[in-house]
Amino acid sequence: MSQEVEDLSGRAVRKSSQSGPESWQMDPTLGAPMIPPDEWSYWPYSSWTFSHVSECTRTAGVWRGPGPVLPLAKRPRDIGDIEITSRDGRRATIHDYLDRDYTDGFLVLHRGEIVFEAYMNGMEPHFKHIARSGSKSITGTVFGILVHRGLIDPESLVTRYLPELQATAYRGATVQHLLDMTAGATMKGPWHEPHTDYYNFCVASGYFGPPEAHPDAPADVWQAILRITEQEAPHGARFAYFDPNIDVLGLIMQRVTGKFLPELYSSELWGPMGAEEDACQIVDASRFAMSSGGFQATLRDFARFALLHLRRGRLNGRQIVPSEWIDATRRPKPLLFKAFENDASSYVDARSELPNGAYHNTFWIEDQERGAYIAWGYGGQVIYIDPEADFAAIKLSHQPSQLPVKRARWPDQVYQAAPKPLLFDSFAAIRAIRDELER
Repeated sequence: MSQEVEDLSGRAVRKSSQSGPESWQMDPTLGAPMIPPDEWSYWPYSSWTFSHVSECTRTAGVWRGPGPVLPLAKRPRDIGDIEITSRDGRRATIHDYLDRDYTDGFLVLHRGEIVFEAYMNGMEPHFKHIARSGSKSITGTVFGILVHRGLIDPESLVTRYLPELQATAYRGATVQHLLDMTAGATMKGPWHEPHTDYYNFCVASGYFGPPEAHPDAPADVWQAILRITEQEAPHGARFAYFDPNIDVLGLIMQRVTGKFLPELYSSELWGPMGAEEDACQIVDASRFAMSSGGFQATLRDFARFALLHLRRGRLNGRQIVPSEWIDATRRPKPLLFKAFENDASSYVDARSELPNGAYHNTFWIEDQERGAYIAWGYGGQVIYIDPEADFAAIKLSHQPSQLPVKRARWPDQVYQAAPKPLLFDSFAAIRAIRDELER
């Protein structure tokens, strides 16, 4: 079901109610509507752009390599009628959850087989969908490979690898501080508010643009990192979710290997694990890849990534990721902190608490006792991994989440039509599926 409406440029587009209320869609029968380059990742555009990022900003390919595709066995199960409870206390089903939670793609792995796979909101199996901050966990996985190869020591100072950062707030921080988001560096934000330092960092990364519209932004991520001189806490003294930490990890990876990150991710991860399709990454003007939030891949290839973790880093007859790195990631000792936003409808806010929760090596540790852990990104991107149950669930979404600062040219009706808070807890819904499959 769809209806024609006018977009901000005055051209007709379609709004589909296929997934969530009023999903915004491009209309191929007319002149293509203009999507503002600073706003492509916000609702309502995100219902289309999250699976078409390469049409919105600069990206570089992550080659799947010349090897065979890792087959994924299928054993379909009808999980749609599993009952869950919505946030307002009403009974609902998994079908209700997927239909009303801005879902683009959803896949469940159990005991190495796909038991459920669904595509919504116009997404197709070959579409590459952005993982947003779930990209951090892709970065952390490749990082673990380099650590166990002896190229990087997590206990070393960041300035051992990037001595230029001696004049920045990263002076005195260790690599592990970056991996655990406990470095004390900060910058003025928020990231989505124009003309702030954090926003300009995103412009430098290639995420927002065009660059000529932001003359006060750094030329690239490296120049942006050199501008981070404010330290709000001693390194290791507190947790603060800060995207540039992971981009510094990416800069270290690039320096010690001498490779651009898209080539490195291809040779170390995407090719060896048997990906079916090429992935891609957002890149800046210097071709540095946005390692904190710019990775895009198909739903099934994200499932292969999850399966790699379920198999403790071993797939296709070879140890791709060291099992020690994966074991240490899902069971951090000692507990770093008790902080986890138990709400997929909003961006990471570490002030909320979930017992046993932690963050370690670029993953959210949902349940330290079980060792269940999550790659999690803005807009409802979830890769939930529970090795104890040999279970994983991947959800790709376009949740409105955090709305941008209102632009003057945005008509009031855009904001008046903004969706209400989501009724579902993604993690509770995924746990309900896991528990049913384990019966």
